[in-house]
Amino acid sequence: MTRWDDLSSDETAMLQTVFWSAGASRLALADRMACSKSKANSLVASLIDQGLLKETGLQGSTGGRRPETVHLSERLGVLIGADLGATSLEVAILRPDMGLLARHAETADVRAGPGVVLARVRVLMRELLTRCGATDKQVIGIGLGVPGPVDFESGQLVNPPLMPDWDSFSIRDYLREDYAAPVFVDNDVNLMALGELWRLQRSLQNFLVVKVGTGIGCGIVCHGEIYRGANGSAGDVGHICVDTEGQRCHCGNLGCVEAMAAGPAISRMATLAANGGQSAVLAACLRTNGAITPEDVAQAGRNGDAAANGIIQRSGSLIGQMLASVVNFFNPSHVFIGGGITRIGPLFLSSVRQSVYQRSLALSTRHLEIQYTPLAAQGGLVGAGVLAMQETLRRRGRVTA
Repeated sequence: MTRWDDLSSDETAMLQTVFWSAGASRLALADRMACSKSKANSLVASLIDQGLLKETGLQGSTGGRRPETVHLSERLGVLIGADLGATSLEVAILRPDMGLLARHAETADVRAGPGVVLARVRVLMRELLTRCGATDKQVIGIGLGVPGPVDFESGQLVNPPLMPDWDSFSIRDYLREDYAAPVFVDNDVNLMALGELWRLQRSLQNFLVVKVGTGIGCGIVCHGEIYRGANGSAGDVGHICVDTEGQRCHCGNLGCVEAMAAGPAISRMATLAANGGQSAVLAACLRTNGAITPEDVAQAGRNGDAAANGIIQRSGSLIGQMLASVVNFFNPSHVFIGGGITRIGPLFLSSVRQSVYQRSLALSTRHLEIQYTPLAAQGGLVGAGVLAMQETLRRRGRVTA
C-alpha cells in the first residue's frame, strides 16, 4: 500500500507532474514544475527509492547523455474506473499510468435505479480485481461517470432527466462499503474531456468534448481544467432550443437539441421515413428488426439511401446550430465529438462542421478544428481513471502540504 502520509507536498506535486507528462525526462519535469534540475532530480530519486516512480527507456539524444523517461510505478496501486451510460455500463481496472489491466462492458438501463445498476457495478469491480490478481486494499482511487448533472463536491446527481431515481443518491457512500479508497463521481462527458486532456498532456488549454448518444452533453476544458460551473451543470447543452415548435423533450420543453437530433431522434425520424414510404431500405429494416437504430440509418446512408442521408445531415446540422452558439460564446480551439454518434461516419461530422462554420463568427472559427474524439469508445473509461488518479493526488497534496 502507498504510504501517502509519508510524502512531502513537493513529492506529491512531482507525482502529479509525472502523471500529466508521462514519459518525460527529469529536465522536462523540472521545467513543468518550474523548479531547479537538482531539486527535480532529488524528488525523482526519492520517489524511485520508494517504488512510486520508475525509469523506462531512453529518449533520443540531443547531443549529450540520453535522458531516461519517468513514469508512475505499478507499486502505487490500481485504479477503478466505471462509465455509466443511459443504456450501457463499462468497468475497468487501470494502472496509475492509465494502462488497462481488465475491462468489461455490457448493456444496462440506468432507469432501473441505483440499487440495481450499482449492485452490478460492484460485482464487476470485484470480479475484475480478482482477474488482475489485485485486492481492494490496492485500490487507490475510484472514478465513476454518470449521464446526468453532478454536484461534484458531494458526488450526487441533481435532478438528472434520464435517471430520476438517482437524484441525491450517494454513490460515494454506497461504494465505500467495499473500498477505503476515495470515490469521485462526475458527469460522463466531463470524463471524456478529462481523458482527452490527459491524452494531450494539457497541450490544449481551451476545448470542448461533445457526447452525442441517447442524450447530448458537453465537457468544457477552460485554462487546462474541467469547468463544471457553480453547481456542476455546466455543459448541459442538450437542452439548448433549436426549434421552438419542435419535439417535446423529456425535460418538458419544446425543441431541445437532444430531443431533435440525438440517437432516439434519429431512430424516430427513420421510423417516420420508413412508414411514410420515403425509404424502402429503412422500411425493410423496420419489418425485419421491429425497430431502427442510428447504426441502421448509418448503414443505409452508406448504401446510398437518400432518406437516411437526409436524416443524418439534419441531425448534424441541428447539433452544429447549437454548437455555433457555444463556439461564439466560448471560442475553443477544438471541438471533439464522441459517443455512439461517431459510428455514423463522416457525413454527420461534415454536417456539423458546415453548420458551425456557417453560423459562427469568423474570428471564432478562424483556427477552430472539429473532429471525432481520438480516444473514441475508450474516452469514458480513460477519463474515469484520470479523475480517480488526479483527485486522489490532489487530495493527498492538500493533506500533506
